[in-house]
Amino acid sequence: MTDRDPPELDLASAADREPTTHRRSVRGKARALGLGVWVRSILFFIVYNLMGILHSLVSLLLAPFQRFDQRYRFVNHWTRATMWLLRWLNGVEIQVSGLERIPRGEPVVILANHQSQWETFYLQLLVAPQATVLKRELLWVPFFGWGLALLRPIAIDRGQPGQALKTLLRVGQERLDQGISVVIYPEGTRQPPGRVGRFNAGGAMLACRTQRRLLPIAHNAGDCWPARSLWRLPGTIRLVVGEPISCAGSSPKAVSEQVETWIRETVAQLRSN
Repeated sequence: MTDRDPPELDLASAADREPTTHRRSVRGKARALGLGVWVRSILFFIVYNLMGILHSLVSLLLAPFQRFDQRYRFVNHWTRATMWLLRWLNGVEIQVSGLERIPRGEPVVILANHQSQWETFYLQLLVAPQATVLKRELLWVPFFGWGLALLRPIAIDRGQPGQALKTLLRVGQERLDQGISVVIYPEGTRQPPGRVGRFNAGGAMLACRTQRRLLPIAHNAGDCWPARSLWRLPGTIRLVVGEPISCAGSSPKAVSEQVETWIRETVAQLRSN
């Protein structure tokens, strides 16, 4: 893996690092909420993983007998169960605004900020079917990766950014032509709540090349499901769907900057409210 991907496809940073100050902030908030939050967080971790292992095995057994749409719905039963568990065990509510802006019957290229594992699950329910652009190593993770592979993700090699861009454009177009939306996290790595990393233009390039619309999404999932942490903190995850953006008459760079500006402003508003 390179230390720095070139600007045209910065789909990944060298490592998923989280500032020490943020980790301390998460621990401090969790301690302030009391022992119950710690116990419920551990219970979530145990139940969530047990469900994932069992469901992944069942999904693999059933996959040869299912069409893709059936397989997609079945695999995501685990996602729905995870959202239910998060709400009733950990006190995490979900509020979504802008649902009416999601195009129906039209595959789109979705660009969203990246703070947590939560959005990688929830977006599968919000816009379906979809294919997520991800590092290929995730597909090697026992159980979780095996189930993920059933959903036709777009797996890229972070160590070869030039080839990764070609894969994104080629396989991304195939998915869109099949009626499957494509989800990209243009920061390439998860950020602390309130922070938005540098965007790459890969998603905009795909949208403009295929003449599909971009759908921007912003959220504050890291406030309740912090990255690289066992803590699951009670609160409300708010997700905002923006207006679809057309590439007509614009360059990929201009469209990417438009999406980035909207996401940055929306994340700041979610943080301040």
